[in-house]
Amino acid sequence: MDIDRYLRRIGIDVRPRPDLEGLRALHRAHLRAIPYENLDVQLGRPVTIERKPTLEKILERGRGGWCYEMNGTLGWALEALGFNVTRLAGAVMREAFGDQFAGNHLVLLVELPEGLYFADVGFGDGPLEPFRVAEGTFSCNGFDFNLGRLDETWWRLHNHPYGGAKSFDVTLAPADEAQLAGMCHRLQTEDWSPFVQNLVAQRHTPEGLVVLRGRVVRKVTPAGCTDRILDNADELVRFLDEAFAIREPEAASLWPRICARHETMFGGN
Repeated sequence: MDIDRYLRRIGIDVRPRPDLEGLRALHRAHLRAIPYENLDVQLGRPVTIERKPTLEKILERGRGGWCYEMNGTLGWALEALGFNVTRLAGAVMREAFGDQFAGNHLVLLVELPEGLYFADVGFGDGPLEPFRVAEGTFSCNGFDFNLGRLDETWWRLHNHPYGGAKSFDVTLAPADEAQLAGMCHRLQTEDWSPFVQNLVAQRHTPEGLVVLRGRVVRKVTPAGCTDRILDNADELVRFLDEAFAIREPEAASLWPRICARHETMFGGN
């Protein structure tokens, strides 16, 4: 892990101390500098949970990624800076689909003198800052979240009202890396996967969030959402560059599939 290169990537000049203030600074900077995105999945490029290809993609090619890549990178950076980090297996929308999707999300547990904290830069539109492992409602950057304990094993984070996914569940036991790798493969290859079905990119901004789902551009603030529709492939490529610093002209090849998906979901709207 080239920690100085990572810090340059997220715009931090001085190595943070391994404490709560340092964790918060890294978490915020990562989410505002590196987009959550699934472009490689859409283009049929294999994605992995492994360190070398993940760091090459995010640090050398200036791209973003999904949870395995985003939280993977943050976790390796935190370890390099002296934080005590454990990788956890989460389950997005387990409340609706049960345990079959366990491992479809990677979450980080960070042990600090102040207590245990979840760090998650891989949920896309989740909290901008790490949050304590404690039951209750909390606000972050103007958005409200709730963390609750379901039983002796599972915790559930309820996303803010404008979030793309309603919730995710997570246990505090160290992740089964084989389970994570298996779900990473399924999410990029199976037809039911939302990452196969649609292009997604998200990024935190000072005002809130900017989100791309297929043709729909959404700006999210604590006050609500505004949407607009992209008109053509050139506009898609340009928006990926301007909003997310994703410079991938090949994204234009996805336009017919994006339009077909939009028609299926929304008709002529």
